[in-house]
Amino acid sequence: MAARLVKRCTCLLRKATLVSPAVAPVGRLRLARVTPRTLTSSATSPSSHSPGSLSGLLEKEQVFTTRQEQQEVDQLIEKATQPEELLELVGGGHCLHENHAALMLIQLSRLVSDKPQDRASLLQDARFQRLLQLTNSQIATVWHGPLVRLLRSLYALALPTACKELQSVEQEIRWRMRRLRYRHLAFLAETSATYMQERGSQELLAELLVHLERRWAEIEDGRTVVALMARTGLLSEPLMNRLEDKCLELVEQFGADELRKVLVTLAAQNRRSVPLLRAISYHLVQKPLPLMKSVLLDLAYAFGKLGFQQTQVFQRLAADLLPLTPSLTSSEVARCAKSFALLRWLNGPLFEAFVQHILDRAQTITVPHLCNVLLALAHLNFRPEREDQFFSLVHEKLGSELEGLPPALQVDVVWALCVLQQVQEAELRAVLRPELHTQFLESTSPKDQSTFQKLLHINATTQLEHPEYAGPRLPASALVPRLSVLQRKVTPLEKELQDALKGLLGSRGSFMVPTQYGWILDAEVLLDPDSQFLPLRDFVAPHLAPPSGSQPLPPGAKRVAFLRWEYPNYNSRSRELLGRFALARRHVQAAGFLVVDVPYYEWLELKSEWQKGAYLKDKMRKAVAEELAK
Repeated sequence: MAARLVKRCTCLLRKATLVSPAVAPVGRLRLARVTPRTLTSSATSPSSHSPGSLSGLLEKEQVFTTRQEQQEVDQLIEKATQPEELLELVGGGHCLHENHAALMLIQLSRLVSDKPQDRASLLQDARFQRLLQLTNSQIATVWHGPLVRLLRSLYALALPTACKELQSVEQEIRWRMRRLRYRHLAFLAETSATYMQERGSQELLAELLVHLERRWAEIEDGRTVVALMARTGLLSEPLMNRLEDKCLELVEQFGADELRKVLVTLAAQNRRSVPLLRAISYHLVQKPLPLMKSVLLDLAYAFGKLGFQQTQVFQRLAADLLPLTPSLTSSEVARCAKSFALLRWLNGPLFEAFVQHILDRAQTITVPHLCNVLLALAHLNFRPEREDQFFSLVHEKLGSELEGLPPALQVDVVWALCVLQQVQEAELRAVLRPELHTQFLESTSPKDQSTFQKLLHINATTQLEHPEYAGPRLPASALVPRLSVLQRKVTPLEKELQDALKGLLGSRGSFMVPTQYGWILDAEVLLDPDSQFLPLRDFVAPHLAPPSGSQPLPPGAKRVAFLRWEYPNYNSRSRELLGRFALARRHVQAAGFLVVDVPYYEWLELKSEWQKGAYLKDKMRKAVAEELAK
């Protein structure tokens, strides 16, 4: 068929040359630009079979002229800057082919996208309604590319859900779904999935997601993977699994920006895909990719949100961010400090640079940004070299604005100051006043319960570390431990330690002891001056809520508390406790206990039950000996 078509075109050119020299150049010029469909229809027309027929040439000239007019319409649509210019084409006598109406609607949508008033008037225009009807009558002949863009444009124009023209376009896309290229499907998902959800086009959306999942092997570029992960990841779990597999396949081709987008997408969906995170980490470390400031900040945020530990990546992030610190804004410093705090990654020089950045901008720093940096320092239990200047600035800023912050943030800030041992009486009074803490006492939401636990820690600080404090405190009824505190998932280390302690102490100890300070002791025992066990129930226990027992402790008696420290209780790659757990240890010691620490890195080396029992006995003897040595 192709050979016959070329033969007929050759004959046509020869005839045009013989008829008239004036016609020949025009014929040659326009024939080169005619579409295959026009050539076929013209070449097979009756007049074209008549040798030397002048009427056939004239008919062909009309086809060429129509094509030229169509190209002029294409240019008018493309260059239009006002909706009126496009609407004039509807009734202006122009020859509109099957794509023109769709292209005009697409351009109209673009022109009124940021002008709600123009959009409302456009929908009422009679010419616009005729344009919709014309598109509807030609919908079967609209090409694939304009068709998917047309649906996006109709959604953007906010046509009513019951609009028959919109429904016609949706139905046409469903009919053509198998014939559309994958890039067309990806474009639909990227630009129209949100509209489909909002407008109730669930059947079209479901069919689109199924086709995207089944044809995932057709993806050839990283941009498509990243865009689909961002737009459809939450809509289809099977599709997201396929996209992660494709991402693993293409990750070697990704640049820094694509790696950033993938990580931010995973973080936004809280999707911790360990194989993909490991692959991205590998390429970040091995490739000499230039990482811009914005990329570094997004990487730190994503890894922090997902809680993925990769030492070499963090070292590179910290090393690249350190020289950029002077150019960061206060918001970026606060965001970066928070991200590294979530990662439990303490880089001393970097956090010193953050503190110096804040001191250099002491007059312009806002309280929320200052609070975020303070919370990060408290979480990591980091005290900067210039702590006097830094905490003076904190107290100065909080003095007038603390009570204006959200109640939960007030509690967080004062709790952070308690962790860093920098809290002042005025700040304690601000969060322990009844009008603030009452809302947390009565709430049952997990977030408010977490804030209430911090209030217990602040209240304990006033009792144990600030005995001179004479302000308000939590009521005695609020100190009674709640069931929600004890009803939590038991870790393997906790179970093993409880079994070993019960085998060692038996009835002479008390296990999983909730205190009025907001902390739970793994075990508690009471020893006399000769290190012999005493019955716990007979003696006063002021750390319980309500206090129990009636007899005072004998002279020289010692309370011993066993505290378990899990891997997440420490800074990453360090044996320094995080701020929360350092505060717990201080409080237990201040309450009169000898603390027996059971860190995870020592416990994991013990293999037999005999070794575990001997280890606990030895730790208890060492704690008593250290106390006697003082």
